[in-house]
Amino acid sequence: MFSYCSDPSQLEGLVWLSCYLTTGTHMLFYASFGTVLLLLAITAPLALLLGYGGAMASRSGFAPLRWLGKTYTSMVRGIPDILFFLFVPIALDQAFEWVRHQVLCDSSQPVRQGNDFVVCAAAKLPLNSAADWVHNAYGLFLAIIAFSVVFGAFAANVLYGAMQAVPRAQLETAEAYGMNPRQVTRRVLVPQMWVYALPGLSNLWMILIKATPLLFILGVEDIVYWARELGGSKTSAFAYPHPDWRLYYFLALLVFYLLMTAISERVLGRVTARLSRGQATLGGEAQRKAVPA
Repeated sequence: MFSYCSDPSQLEGLVWLSCYLTTGTHMLFYASFGTVLLLLAITAPLALLLGYGGAMASRSGFAPLRWLGKTYTSMVRGIPDILFFLFVPIALDQAFEWVRHQVLCDSSQPVRQGNDFVVCAAAKLPLNSAADWVHNAYGLFLAIIAFSVVFGAFAANVLYGAMQAVPRAQLETAEAYGMNPRQVTRRVLVPQMWVYALPGLSNLWMILIKATPLLFILGVEDIVYWARELGGSKTSAFAYPHPDWRLYYFLALLVFYLLMTAISERVLGRVTARLSRGQATLGGEAQRKAVPA
């Protein structure tokens, strides 16, 4: 990046370090922090949406829909997360390629050939000629779906419990005033449930933050991937040779995640305090007692 970095072999000390930390691969490392933040920014609302749908389905009076909601939450919660994180991307990838194979290729040729899944070159996702960023974006897309499905099931369980915690008397009062079931849900149940759901959702958010290193397992070039690649020992064959520095790189990741959780705790604490204001909950009662008579 700097003009004096043209000959790394002639550099020493802080000048060498400044050139080393601004190489192209390090820029990819810094950009991978944005990949993690993007995953969180997209997955959290998607998981919350799936969770809300699962919770509402579990409360439905229509038996098949209720069974579907309960099966979704029970199945995902009962299977190790890592299996879903590996299964969902593979299953989706093969499903997408199978559809493309039927449309773009000779559909008379079976895609299952023994234990192999074989499609024509035009059906591959992404195409072999695609740029590296396309491969990374596609991998991130599949990872977001996998994370959303898994954490959506946990969110569904949290929201279902929060809905059950809303006092039945409030719902009956709304019904007595002539509200139909949809109005009761929209005007009474949903606004009231958040104060009960927030502690569980806060914990789920922290777990989601800690689960983001699984991107590395899914083949996405995230911060763990680059920390391992850059921190490993480099011989004189490289422009910037150094011993094994993985400890320092992973220490930087540790600080990053600690900062993420610390900021999240402060924000979630303020949101909880705001939602608890005036509510008949432990948080609301603590606030009421804190006000001098």
